[in-house]
Parts: sequence; structure tokens; C-alpha cells
Amino acid sequence: MDSGYRNGKLCYVELPALDIGVSASFYAQAFGWSVRRRGDGATAFDDTVGGVSGVWVAGREPSGAPGILIYIMVEDMAASLAAVREHGGVIVQDVGADAPEVTARFRDPAGNILGLFQEPTLSR
Repeated sequence: MDSGYRNGKLCYVELPALDIGVSASFYAQAFGWSVRRRGDGATAFDDTVGGVSGVWVAGREPSGAPGILIYIMVEDMAASLAAVREHGGVIVQDVGADAPEVTARFRDPAGNILGLFQEPTLSR
């Protein structure tokens, strides 16, 4: 049986947070991530397909200038941009800058910059 575990697969992300509750709420509302309390008391998350998990960490400087840049896959870029804005994020790069790729970048409530990616075949 295939467990889905593969050598080299991206599996875990630590996201800096100024207020862990605010960050957890933002990602749950904007992207549908599942938020859970780990056995050690940390607030953790799982993406919508259970492929990547992680934790929010306090006391770590937010990633406000892209070095390594993580992209979140979305089905509807316009709806996702609206959700980011609605739940406290700021769009810092609109769609079109990476054409023909359908991408955008946002700053989360802690100041981290992440990207959004939509498969071109899903473009509307």
C-alpha cells in the first residue's frame, strides 16, 4: 500500500506568527486549513488535502522579503485574493507579474509573504 511518503517530499512548514491565534484564524478562513492543538500544546495546521502540515511559531522574525517563497495552490484566484483581503492579508503582487503563470503574492497578518498559484487550465 502506498503511504504517500516520499523521499524529498515537502511535508512540514513553520510559519512565524506575531499572534498565533490571529494567524491560525487567517489561514483557516482564507484557505480552509485545518487547525489543531498538538500534544505539546502548539497550534498546528494541515492543508486542505493533508499533504503538508506545520505549526505557527512565536518569537521568530516574519519572512517579509521573499527569499524562499512558498506558494499555496488555489482553484479560483479572484476568490482567493478576495478571501486574503477579507481576512486581514494584503496583496503585494497582483496577478500578471509572472505571466504566463497565474500567481499573486500576499502578506499575512504576521508580515510573512507567500504566493498563490492557480493552474492555468483553471483560469477563468
